[in-house]
Amino acid sequence: MVGIDIEAVRRDTPGCRQRIHFNNAGASLVPLPVLRTIIDHLNLESQIGGYEAAEAASDRISAVYDSAARLLNCAPDEIALVENATRAWDAVFYSIPFHSGDRIVTGCSEYCSNYMALLQIARKTGVEIVVVGDDDSGQIDLEQLSDVVDERVKLVALTHVPTSGGLVNPAVEVGAIARQAGALYLLDACQSAGQMPIDVRVIGCDFLSTTGRKFLRGPRGTGVLFVDRERIDRLEPAIVEVGSARWTEKNAFTWRPGAKRFQTWEVSYALQLGLGRAIDYALDLGLASIWDRIRELADALRQCLEAIDGVRVHDIGVTKCGIITFTVPGINSDAAADFLRLKGVNVDVSTIEDSRLDFEARGLPSLVRASVHYFNTLEEVLRFSAHIGSLSAAHIH
Repeated sequence: MVGIDIEAVRRDTPGCRQRIHFNNAGASLVPLPVLRTIIDHLNLESQIGGYEAAEAASDRISAVYDSAARLLNCAPDEIALVENATRAWDAVFYSIPFHSGDRIVTGCSEYCSNYMALLQIARKTGVEIVVVGDDDSGQIDLEQLSDVVDERVKLVALTHVPTSGGLVNPAVEVGAIARQAGALYLLDACQSAGQMPIDVRVIGCDFLSTTGRKFLRGPRGTGVLFVDRERIDRLEPAIVEVGSARWTEKNAFTWRPGAKRFQTWEVSYALQLGLGRAIDYALDLGLASIWDRIRELADALRQCLEAIDGVRVHDIGVTKCGIITFTVPGINSDAAADFLRLKGVNVDVSTIEDSRLDFEARGLPSLVRASVHYFNTLEEVLRFSAHIGSLSAAHIH
């Protein structure tokens, strides 16, 4: 693939020499430059102390905000670095002042943690949750969305790339509808950041949450929150502590400027530096090139799986991504994942508890979820498909 030296990135990814890693939507393999960055800072902490190491690395820690801002096309002061994507999503969601009579609009593919938060706020405040159905392709129905988003809607919450099903929701079109109605727009980009180019200005979202561990190939325990600076001062974070505010008077405190008011003081700077290196690694390769490579491999894998007798691919949407979900005839998806693990292949299993609205609407069983990344190869796709072919044949015959 033009733009990515596959041999070089595989040299940076020693784990792919031992196994086929098709679980990048769960946690990708951290490249060596990211690993070295994390270990170097932990070594520094062990040598001079944690506080002192943070001070010594202060410029590089600050540069992580610049990297995240370049990734999303925003300003560094609109970035908060947090522990994970759910923490990022929750931090801004629970700062929105909901009242009885407000409405929250979401789609059928919303992730479990997000939807449970909607349910909690609905119970506490009396807000109404409106779930917009899917169109014939499986993505959020834009016509129906346009009909329900009006002046009563406080928030539109959308998962950009759901946890399963291959779908890429039309985030830009959703943003245009939300803006026209004056509704806030929170985009969960947990599965899209690092997989495809993301521009918050083009999308028009007020808030965006994502993780480091998935397609960005960063360490676990890292997340990024974008908050549009036009919205920041209108929000009251649910938690105040020394990392988010300053005790400026005996009976008063002052929020930290910008999105940092959503952070906590105690963090792993080693992991944050690793996240910054992972973002830079992706930016150096080019998100457009990464996206082209992922779609090429994903399309090849879908075609191979669809050609296997009995195997059913369950992906939906006009635009499909690097997440491929399928079932093997006569075998439970957990058993299929166990079989693949014995073959040196990493996959995951998606269940109804991950995305209940979607699974119930489509009547889905548990699904095998394979997710490819740019360092994977067509040869791995063929080997993977051969394993599934043998598994399917054994249970059909």
